[in-house]
Amino acid sequence: MTIDPHIAGLPGAIIHDEVVAARAPWLHHVAAGQTLRIVDLEGNQAVDFLLYAQADDAERYSAQDTVAAQGNLFLRAGTVLRSNEGRAMMTIAGTTVEYHDTIGGACSCESNTLRYGHHTKSQHACVENFLEANLTEGRGKRDIVSNINFFMNVPVEADGALGIVDGISAPGLTVDLRADMDVIVVVSNCPQINNPCNGFNPTTVRMIVTA
Repeated sequence: MTIDPHIAGLPGAIIHDEVVAARAPWLHHVAAGQTLRIVDLEGNQAVDFLLYAQADDAERYSAQDTVAAQGNLFLRAGTVLRSNEGRAMMTIAGTTVEYHDTIGGACSCESNTLRYGHHTKSQHACVENFLEANLTEGRGKRDIVSNINFFMNVPVEADGALGIVDGISAPGLTVDLRADMDVIVVVSNCPQINNPCNGFNPTTVRMIVTA
């Protein structure tokens, strides 16, 4: 019998298991107490991530509250992802990657043009993925806030400048998120090909929910 290494150590029974295509959006409702595992299947793939409260999606993930509460820019095992009301939304229950980014933001057609040239404007980007997923539940562009970038390496230089460099992930590495309230998870499996956040080659990720 072959044991699936991607599910090792997960609590409870699997209730949802899906591979998200390269460059694609994903949305799923996760109930309090359930665990979401994100698997970087091929390595070096950034996963842009937003959270909304199911009870009232005016309450959503807040990078400012999360960073201020833990006194650190980077997300590690034990980090509590907090809402704009300061409440716990999800907790990083475990991760096989040392840290994750919460300040690098999401790529857009506009930022691609500014950073990489006008010829990139037609390329798909994370903001468009967020819009596509959010529209299914009545949210629009104003509902997109600063996001998390799982598996993405955004060092902060001594002068305060941010870099986007090769990721620190590898095939099969994971991050586990335990829901502290009923949440709606919105993901962009980042389509960026102009910087090394995806190794210039966007690939698939796997989403596993257990209860």
